[in-house]
Amino acid sequence: MNASSLANRSLKCAGNVRMILPRKFHSRLPGTVQLSKLTGVSRIREMSSSSATRSAPKPLDASNIIFKKAEQLKPVPDWSTLKFGKEFTDHMMIMKWNKETGWGTPEIVPMQNLSFHPATSVLHYGFECFEGLKAYKDDKGVPRLFRPNKNAERMLSTGTRISLPAFDTKEWSEAIRKFVATESRWVPDKRGFSLYLRPTFIGTDAALGVHHCENAMIYVIASPVGPYYSSGFKAIRLCCSEGAVRAWPGGTGQYKLGGNYAPSVLPAAEAAEKGFAQILWLYGEEDYVTEVGTMNCFTVWINKNGEKEIITAPLDGMILPGVTRDSILDIARERLVPQGWKVTEGKYSMKEVAQASKEGRLLEVFGAGTAALVSPVKAINYKGNEINVPLPEGQEAGPITSQISNWILDIQYGKEPNHPWSVPATY
Repeated sequence: MNASSLANRSLKCAGNVRMILPRKFHSRLPGTVQLSKLTGVSRIREMSSSSATRSAPKPLDASNIIFKKAEQLKPVPDWSTLKFGKEFTDHMMIMKWNKETGWGTPEIVPMQNLSFHPATSVLHYGFECFEGLKAYKDDKGVPRLFRPNKNAERMLSTGTRISLPAFDTKEWSEAIRKFVATESRWVPDKRGFSLYLRPTFIGTDAALGVHHCENAMIYVIASPVGPYYSSGFKAIRLCCSEGAVRAWPGGTGQYKLGGNYAPSVLPAAEAAEKGFAQILWLYGEEDYVTEVGTMNCFTVWINKNGEKEIITAPLDGMILPGVTRDSILDIARERLVPQGWKVTEGKYSMKEVAQASKEGRLLEVFGAGTAALVSPVKAINYKGNEINVPLPEGQEAGPITSQISNWILDIQYGKEPNHPWSVPATY
């Protein structure tokens, strides 16, 4: 059988596996000599046969995903009954890595439990990071991803920080796209609803000791979710952090590590007992604004120079580089700057917010993240004083918050189908 016929052939394996063979086969011509210089003398050294035949670790490749279909598919739920993170799709995706062999072929397999040795590195030393992104269905029934390349870049950055292996971000995004195409019936067809995707990157060495991982895995699970606010926007009350800090200079606050989230649960619970929805995380003697809960924070005001300004904390290592944050900044610069608005990434303090409120210059405050998109704020408790954020009468969000939300939602749901941020997830 020649290579041409092999290239067009697919193999059906046991267990409902369909493995698509690559269209092209590339023969490797291993080098047989190596040039080196020792103490200024050139010499030719033959490589050993073992070195000559040893292949380099494979890069991540999404062109040839193995699909093992679940024997029985679940009925999709009533979208109106969805609760965040409680219902999962039929399949998950797994991508494994080994130091010697590199990235294995990605597999889409039936949703299942994972099994690890009790000494596995992720369980002891925090070799774990994750992403959160969503798929949306447009009016034509086409599932769409929103800027998956940005999530890929952030996962690569975070993984590198904790010594997990590198990967090609384009291949990562393509693997996610194909996974969504496989699970497309789980993408709700109503605006406000979506399929939440949770890629997770972990170290899987079955040995104790803190060291670079020689084995790792990315797995992706998916859960259909409803709108963050079931009946439209609901403005929230915040309390400023006292004593606890979320991040510090030189730390890991800019990375999406699981270890950054668990320590925030207790302060958040204490805030909830006092009637607040989230914590506004401050830092330093100046009480610089950083994040609100697990979201980036935006403030809309008339600044001290009399300019209409939208301001958010800078990417100085203290905050997460949110995909929603980046999108808001880009779309505000494109569509609001021509209307006379100034868009700023810079340090600003809660003291300045309080002063702006006192002088009638505070206009809006909102959080931004994948889960809620935007979350309007109606009040902030700062050192025992309640700072009220103005809202239009009878409404739960200000005009800038609402406008930005609508612009981004239109892109996510394909109302602007040719927008580069909207990526169709079809075969």
